[in-house]
Amino acid sequence: METFDIVKLASYRENNRIEAKAAKGGLPRSMWETYSAFANTYGGVILLGVKEREDGTFETVGLTPVEAEHLRQDFWNTVSNRSKVSAVLPIESEVEVLEADGGMGLAIHVPRAPRDERPVYINNDLFGGTYRRRGEGDYRCTRQEISAMLRDQGAETMDSKVLDDLTVADFNTDTVRAYRNRFRAVRQGSSWTDLDDERFLRAVGAAMVSREDGKLHPTFGGLLMFGNDYDIVRECPHYFLDYQETLDPTIRWTDRVHSGDGMWSGNLFDFFFRVNLKLAESLKTPFKLNGIFRVDDTPMHKAIREALANCLFNADYYGVRGVVVRRAPDRLVFENPGDIRTGVEQMRLGGVSDPRNGLVMKMFSLIDVGERAGTGVPDVFATWANAGLPEPQIEESFGEADRTVLTLMLEPDAKLDQNEHVFIRGEQITDNNEQLNGLNEQITDNNEQLNGLNEQITDNNEQLNGLNEQITERQRVILHFVEKSPSATYDDMARAAGVSSATVRRDAEILIGCGLLKRVGSRKAGHWEVRGEKNHDIR
Repeated sequence: METFDIVKLASYRENNRIEAKAAKGGLPRSMWETYSAFANTYGGVILLGVKEREDGTFETVGLTPVEAEHLRQDFWNTVSNRSKVSAVLPIESEVEVLEADGGMGLAIHVPRAPRDERPVYINNDLFGGTYRRRGEGDYRCTRQEISAMLRDQGAETMDSKVLDDLTVADFNTDTVRAYRNRFRAVRQGSSWTDLDDERFLRAVGAAMVSREDGKLHPTFGGLLMFGNDYDIVRECPHYFLDYQETLDPTIRWTDRVHSGDGMWSGNLFDFFFRVNLKLAESLKTPFKLNGIFRVDDTPMHKAIREALANCLFNADYYGVRGVVVRRAPDRLVFENPGDIRTGVEQMRLGGVSDPRNGLVMKMFSLIDVGERAGTGVPDVFATWANAGLPEPQIEESFGEADRTVLTLMLEPDAKLDQNEHVFIRGEQITDNNEQLNGLNEQITDNNEQLNGLNEQITDNNEQLNGLNEQITERQRVILHFVEKSPSATYDDMARAAGVSSATVRRDAEILIGCGLLKRVGSRKAGHWEVRGEKNHDIR
């Protein structure tokens, strides 16, 4: 997290990484909800002695040095009380008394909590005192969200669980045979190739001897890898693997593979190799020879394999909505339930391997699929850069269904929204106003310029009709939704349109620029206006 610079106070805006509180009467009680929310989401800065103006900018409220120091001492006394807060996250240097505009303030830098300390909760109340950050506000987590955080706390990954009600006879024999054939091909000379199936499955981690009955049973990772869909969904009811191919806009799916169709096993091993072949078709393979043989396995192919494997390694299969892989003409999208255990920035940097499903990763790595050193995602980024393609996008979202989304663009001229990209890459605090506007719901505060643009476009009926013809069906859905619900948030619009909040932000910017949508008032108390609706057909 970057250091907050109070000298540039006026350039900051309240968003999902910054919260301002006047604190004239001492530490506000709501501050601890924000502390919990920041710790359980991306981290952030709590500003005490600061208030938000009508235009969304900040100003100090005029705390004296004595008052600011009292707030600092009160904070440390309270945060150290485990009956008030479950974890002390900031270090001494991250709580600063600062001065600006003749007033004092306190900047409390709250880092994202490590997974073994999440959920961070307040008032000694796990299920009533756990919060997360969404937009500019804090919300109380559901039991489902809290359970997901608790699952991630343990040193052992969730797929090491032994399933005493199943035996290795429940595995899909065709999958086991196919895995052993691949293992034999890449691990020539391994003594494991001569083992019988039960001993082999125990060696790779697919089965373990239970402490309950002393017999060999599948691990959860083994069930995911070699089981049948009907057995897997008994253990995790929301389990679902889905490949969707949309190469023709007139057809919903030009191809689809999902785990529940009853036509194949539905396990991870078979899904990976079925889908990997289909994804490889999306690449334009250059003609290259190794001796007299053509080489079809390029760095791009390896990067796509890594992206698919990483998606499966890090999915929370007890979570909801399942794994979804999408192929479109210009992009590949990999979605998995669960947040990023190491955080977005560490994932980008690499070097730290912390998979949600360690046994699944081990079993794939034994057949040369997936990097175990935490370098897989950085390699994907490097490969895309070397190919001259837009930088991959990583989006991490929280809520009823925590979700991680990796998008790989396949065309060099594909246009990426840089503001959205900043949002996706961890929403770092910055004094760059353009990026801050993107982080703060990407709405400009220059009302005079915006009104002038709206008037210019609205007055030109012919031009506006042309713009109406150019907007997408999704943008039409957004316009109709906010017309009926003027106080809607970006999350509300995203649910209505069936897309991510980041996509809705980008669409809203386009609609604002076209003069079809306008934001009136402040971000918290304002509302939306659909422009030109009565005079122009946007239906």
